[in-house]
Amino acid sequence: MAAVVIGIAGGTGSGKSTLVRRIVEHLPGRVAVLPQDAYYLDRRDLPFEERARLNYDHPLAFDTPLLIRHLKELRRGLPIRRPVYDFTQHLRDRRTVRVEPRDVIVVEGILVLADETLRSLMDIKIFVDTDADVRILRRLVRDIEKRGRTMESVISQYLETVKPMHEQFVEPSKRYADLIIPEGGFNRVAVDVLLARIRAALGSQAAALQTGARLPAAPSSLAGVEAGRSPGTAVEGDGTTHKARKRRRRKRRRKAVVAPAAPTPVTTGARADDPAPAPPAP
Repeated sequence: MAAVVIGIAGGTGSGKSTLVRRIVEHLPGRVAVLPQDAYYLDRRDLPFEERARLNYDHPLAFDTPLLIRHLKELRRGLPIRRPVYDFTQHLRDRRTVRVEPRDVIVVEGILVLADETLRSLMDIKIFVDTDADVRILRRLVRDIEKRGRTMESVISQYLETVKPMHEQFVEPSKRYADLIIPEGGFNRVAVDVLLARIRAALGSQAAALQTGARLPAAPSSLAGVEAGRSPGTAVEGDGTTHKARKRRRRKRRRKAVVAPAAPTPVTTGARADDPAPAPPAP
């Protein structure tokens, strides 16, 4: 049975890794993971000071040909030796990690949707969309605790390269996503939708294998993550699509033009996007 390839992109600290963990937890023993940041180019030809100043958020910072080759080999049922990157020294480690082929292959990283060849190998394309303030805070914690960075270096790198590259390359790649997930693995409803789609894809491929039918290796888009939802649908935490929320807000604004002003509501803890209270009877 051909593997189902899932691409998960999004800004730094958006929740991509958490989403990958959720997939692995719900499909134990069936998922192989290729993190894009394991495929940084090995620049040991440069001294440490120069390596520390490199732009690691540009597409050319990655050994994308190697990532594509490894993905193709896994899809053919072959094991690969994935590189290991040392973020404290900005070097590719001498060690490698053996990755076995699995039913599901997840390719995760900030720019996995930015490369056309890599995208063409994916069956499901995901973009994790998270507020920039949340992302920088998560990056601060991660880089200081796990990568030995100082707060000053993290903030400087964010302002000089991370933020500009996000705006130039990461954010534009969102248009290629079949499913946009706000908050990534923390969005339980969206995780359930994605898991259902993965299981459906696995079931379809198993059925095709039994009947001898051939499925397209990497469809350009999904027919919809749920009935009635188009490709690129954003699923909010309560299951409401982003488009549905926008329509609801527009409808409320139109009503506000003709309706009398309502008295100031008492704070009840209701969410900001709940339907507005009806105006008082005259």
